[in-house]
Amino acid sequence: MKFFSLMLLALAFVLVLSACGNNSDGDTDEDGNWTGTITIWDGPRWAEEGDTSGEEGKGNQYFWLEGKIKEFEDSNPGVKIELIQVPWAEMPDKLGVNIAGQSWPDIAPVDISGSAVSIDHIDQGVIESLDDLFTEEEKSDFYENALEAYTFDGKMYGIPNSLTVHSMLLNLELFEEAGVEAPENGEWTWEEFLEAAEKLTFDRDGDGTIDVYGFSTYILPGYYEAWPFFYINGGQPLSDDLSEFTFDSPEAIEAIQQLADLKLVNEAAPVSMGGADVGGTFQAWASEEQRTVAMQPWATWAITSAQTTYPTDFMVANYPTGTTGEPVTIGGVGGWTMFKQESEEKKKVVGEFMKFISTTDEQYLMSKSYGIFPARISAAEMNPFEDNEQMARAQEMSSQVVMLPRHPEWKKIDEIIQRELQLVFNGEKTAEEAMATAKPEVEALLGE
Repeated sequence: MKFFSLMLLALAFVLVLSACGNNSDGDTDEDGNWTGTITIWDGPRWAEEGDTSGEEGKGNQYFWLEGKIKEFEDSNPGVKIELIQVPWAEMPDKLGVNIAGQSWPDIAPVDISGSAVSIDHIDQGVIESLDDLFTEEEKSDFYENALEAYTFDGKMYGIPNSLTVHSMLLNLELFEEAGVEAPENGEWTWEEFLEAAEKLTFDRDGDGTIDVYGFSTYILPGYYEAWPFFYINGGQPLSDDLSEFTFDSPEAIEAIQQLADLKLVNEAAPVSMGGADVGGTFQAWASEEQRTVAMQPWATWAITSAQTTYPTDFMVANYPTGTTGEPVTIGGVGGWTMFKQESEEKKKVVGEFMKFISTTDEQYLMSKSYGIFPARISAAEMNPFEDNEQMARAQEMSSQVVMLPRHPEWKKIDEIIQRELQLVFNGEKTAEEAMATAKPEVEALLGE
């Protein structure tokens, strides 16, 4: 009897999971018109101007999508769109858990070249192909590298919405306070960067304690602000054919160690550098009440934030160059992915909404308001950064972009590498020791 009861419980659990992942809810009339609920996840974006009602006075950072939802619902009676607010830092793990439990949303802001979903999910049928939503002419309006991020085996598995690059943001008020010259045209070598970081580390109030540091960043799975530093001597995490772990090369080891030593040896970074506090790190650079770090690397959203929510006198600079002599940064592609649909009628409506929030005008608006570069050529041609010197400078860095390895197990590989990097920046291991530990774990995944 006990065994039979357990079997019933297990069956009930499976049915619950199946129901969560089954997107065929709703009704279709005799003309093929679908009505029902669509679920979309999104992270906080930008707040409406003048709105301070949200958390920490930032305003409602979901108002744009809420407005688009209302427009779509008004034009499509019987269709309801449920928005689930998910902090960006929680998005990859939350998606992973929900995919494992077959309780995915209909739409989420991820791409198949990132770490939240993988090519394996396509093979498993978790991600829907969107080829039937776009003509070849429509596809030609997307930048090639943006479309490539959502393409696998010749098919389109998402709508690219934005391009981002990581760049160095320099607080010019602190440069002036320390009497340090900013790099001309935002270009510098590692040696020049190191010298500036040391000079920007000082005791502001003369009490014998350092108040301001030259540089800081954080280390966290799924985040790559620090990583361009590791590429400056020609190193990279995996070989070009994705068959070998190569972050243990002399070029990579030297680059990783010298950045960690900025804190451990040169003492030009706070103790918190290399931790996992994203918000605290940014506040130390941008908040008027703090301003205790002069230089930090960020994705392009931070530029808009420093121009609006946290007004800062700053400039955009390249990452410093290493032995290759060429500046390098890491870029990303953002957009919308559709998860498995059981109903073709519902899939059509989900697709229509995804296109509705991905038009040229919406990408132009998002570029100006959220600090990203449009994935549509037509939106870029509208010159969203014509009057924005910092964003225009960051957009110039697109030519320096390298993409992360597109391996099906990248999320696990990334977690292993980032774990070891945290130990390096904590001073618990050298870069050589840490990457030696990571190597067999990563190569075990490469061989799967």
